[in-house]
Amino acid sequence: MEDRKLTVRAVERALDILLCFTQDSDLGLTEIASKIDLHKSTVHRLLATLEEKGFLIRNPATEKYRLGIRIWELSTHLPAFDESAAVLLPSMERLRDRLGETVSLYLRDGIERVRIQAVQSQQAIRRVAQIGARLPLSVGASSKVLAAYAPPEVLRELLESSEWPDYVEKNVYKDQLNEIIRLGYATSFEERESGAAAVAVPVTGRSGNVIAALSLSGPVSRLSRDTLVEYAAILKEAASEMGMMIP
Repeated sequence: MEDRKLTVRAVERALDILLCFTQDSDLGLTEIASKIDLHKSTVHRLLATLEEKGFLIRNPATEKYRLGIRIWELSTHLPAFDESAAVLLPSMERLRDRLGETVSLYLRDGIERVRIQAVQSQQAIRRVAQIGARLPLSVGASSKVLAAYAPPEVLRELLESSEWPDYVEKNVYKDQLNEIIRLGYATSFEERESGAAAVAVPVTGRSGNVIAALSLSGPVSRLSRDTLVEYAAILKEAASEMGMMIP
C-alpha cells in the first residue's frame, strides 16, 4: 500500500510540473521547484524522467525547460489541436488548394520526426498523411530537412543509431544534408513509400531557429523532379509567412 501511495504521489508531482507550463513557456529548475513547493533534488529527478519520455525539452544553453513533442502527440487525439498547429492550418489549406497535393508539418523529436498537422489533397489519387505519425530521420524530404538543421550531436546520434537503414549510404546522406542547406529545400522520390514523392522546406521561427519542416507530397505520376523544384519556391514563401506566426 505504501509503495502505491508513493507511486501516485510521484505522478501527481510530475503532473504539477507540467501544469507549471500553462502560464510560462520556459522555466528553470529553481522556478519550477518554487512553483510546486518541492526540494530541487526531487524536482530534478522528475524533470529528468519527463525529459527522457519526451514531455519536456531542456535547452542546454539556458538550462530551462519547455513542453516537448509528446504533448503534441497527445493533443492530436483531442477535438482541437494545439494552438500553434491550428494557427498554421489556414496557410496550409491555401497551399494545398494552390498546388493540389497533401501538405504536412513536422517537428523533430530526437532522431525522429512527428507530423503535427496535415491537410489532405482533394484529388482522387492522393497521399494520406496521418497526424501524430512518428517517422525516422534517415529517409524522406522532411526528415532530411530537420536533420540538416539539427545540432551536430543529433546528427551523430542518428548516424550511429542501430536502426539506421542499410540501404542508405551515410556519406551520400551527409552530402545531401549539405546540399539542402545550400538550396533551402529537400526532395525525395520513393524513399519511404513506393510511388510517393515529396518536397520539404524548413520553417524558421521568429527566434531564428528552424522549428519545423513544411512538406508537400503526392504520387510520382504528378510530381516530377522539375515540378518539385518549382514547388519548392512556393513552399519557401509559405514557410516564411508561417514562421512569423509562431515563436
